[in-house]
Amino acid sequence: MESKKILKKGERIDQLYSQDVQIIQNPQCFAFSLDAVLLADFVRPNHRHKLKVVDLCAGNGAIGIFLHNKLGGNFKEVELQPQIADMAERTILLNGFQDRYTVINTDIANINDYIPKDSVDIVLCNPPYFPVTPQSQKNPNKALAIARHEIATDLATVVKQMSGLLKMNGHGYLVHRPDRLAEILTICQKYRLAPKRLRFIYPKPDRDANILLLEVIKDGKPGGIKVVPPLIVHGEDGKYLPAVQELLYGK
Repeated sequence: MESKKILKKGERIDQLYSQDVQIIQNPQCFAFSLDAVLLADFVRPNHRHKLKVVDLCAGNGAIGIFLHNKLGGNFKEVELQPQIADMAERTILLNGFQDRYTVINTDIANINDYIPKDSVDIVLCNPPYFPVTPQSQKNPNKALAIARHEIATDLATVVKQMSGLLKMNGHGYLVHRPDRLAEILTICQKYRLAPKRLRFIYPKPDRDANILLLEVIKDGKPGGIKVVPPLIVHGEDGKYLPAVQELLYGK
């Protein structure tokens, strides 16, 4: 499909060169960030032909699309906002992935109307990070506010739905903020998700971590969480360090 015909007003096409895919972006409502690339990199490869993968709070479908070579099977991209779900559908067409990817335009709270419980092998989620409080500085742009703040969903709902979808011993992957780690671990354990692998991402060598990546296993054995080596995004000069350059542009 010609790229000019597939784009709507305000949209552009960005490329993740390392995975040879194109993503339709619109900075006015949703554009993927480095968080999506980092979460896709954190996922363990699994090329099983019948694998079932669900991406909750999928946005324009970036994380699932980035995993097209790393995971086998079929992907369901679940996105609440219609205009963003539409971008995800056109991104799938743009890459010619329609035989493996489907977009479900719904609230994740209703996901079991579309996907049975205990039926999914891998669930991914890059949820809104920020709780809504009286002090919250929410974006006046509603679409961006919903993507970033817990307006339409929250951490407990995300974890509950992730657990409900997963088969026993299925794997969940979450990207979030380190300042909410204690809350994340408590909620995961409440919903039968055993934390197994944790990685912290640092913006620069001398700064505190600002992103965490977590892998959980449904009904996994308690204990045994691995904290894997950290990743530092930028050098002192503000440029991407080699490991991040490779994630974005390939070797």
